[in-house]
Amino acid sequence: MSRKIEKNDPYAIDFPKRVSQIQQEMARENIDVYLGSRLRTLSWVSDAFCPWRSYVVIPPLGVPTVFTFVIDAARVADDSWLDEDHVLGYAPMGGMDQITQIADFIKDQLKGKTGRIGVENGMSNYLPEGNLTHYEHEAFRAALAPSELVNAHSILDRVSLIKDEGTINRFRKASRIVDEGHKAVRDALSNGGWKGMTETEVAGIAALAMRRAGSVWEWSFTGGNEIASGYRTGFAGGACTPPTTKKLKAGEPLMVDIHAMFKLALGDHSHNYFIGRATKRQLWHAQNFVDIVKLTLKTYKAGVSPVTMAEQMMDFAEEREFAEYMVPGFEHGIGMLGDEWRIGMNSGPLAYWTDPEHCYQENEVLICAMQYACPQENIGFRYENPIVIKKDKCEALSKFGLRIEVLE
Repeated sequence: MSRKIEKNDPYAIDFPKRVSQIQQEMARENIDVYLGSRLRTLSWVSDAFCPWRSYVVIPPLGVPTVFTFVIDAARVADDSWLDEDHVLGYAPMGGMDQITQIADFIKDQLKGKTGRIGVENGMSNYLPEGNLTHYEHEAFRAALAPSELVNAHSILDRVSLIKDEGTINRFRKASRIVDEGHKAVRDALSNGGWKGMTETEVAGIAALAMRRAGSVWEWSFTGGNEIASGYRTGFAGGACTPPTTKKLKAGEPLMVDIHAMFKLALGDHSHNYFIGRATKRQLWHAQNFVDIVKLTLKTYKAGVSPVTMAEQMMDFAEEREFAEYMVPGFEHGIGMLGDEWRIGMNSGPLAYWTDPEHCYQENEVLICAMQYACPQENIGFRYENPIVIKKDKCEALSKFGLRIEVLE
């Protein structure tokens, strides 16, 4: 039985409406059937976590059907608003493999006619994006001939760009969960609690607190919760620091970047510390970072673009003489699970990267993501926080205070 959508639920989403929006776009582009394969598409359409290779077939009218690995089909159906007749399993048996089963299903949708089948092709620096592989594309093309495969991922990208209230509320909840993780870490580190502690222990403390608060996954594909101390905080680019068994040491910085997931909405927030003590030079770096983050959050609003944001912030950093330590990017995209990297549409000068001229619109959700790296001094900071773009401001969803603390 499909899950009932409770209208008074603050996290409710009208999934039939989402599907109808996709189908309207399909009609405009003369797409007869849409074959989605990206993780973001599975999340957006099914409202279920699909960790195995999965697909969704969206007909011109009616309810979509998800195809996932047979061992997970019952669980996906239980999670989804779709009923068990619309979540099917594929298996390594004659006629049950994903190519044969999905191709036959699409042919039934076409009712013996030749059609245009929308697929999702492209590239990403995000590993589990889910674009069709070359083998999958060629196998589906042969199995569905003479129908034509047409790259149509922009349909889903358009309808999912602006977030509805239920989705935004899910993000707010995920951020509240992350805040609980940070509170637990700070409590554990305070009053000398950091002594003898490793990065992996910090990650575990945060994970336990967030699970208790309702997180279902430390969703990041960059090592779960990312913890860096000492020289590891100063890696150029400042990103992807899965925790190690390195012990925390007095006089070193500590970066705590933790993640949660609530109803496929993602929470992500980074907080920075100095352990034991901090030098005047370290505190100078810290003030630079806090000030530019505050200015960045103040600047985000509808109508601003990534390139204008970067220009303004780097001008500020030049004036304060710390531009050489700033990574000149100030956000990355985020949506339901899988919508991890690119912001906006695939309309910029570099295919499948964020268009630097993309103008933010009201109710877009993205990550304000900033890195400050001074590897020659073994120091760096990171700030990440989901924000909702408003008409004349942004709403920062994590409420854990912006500061760089010295923990004695």
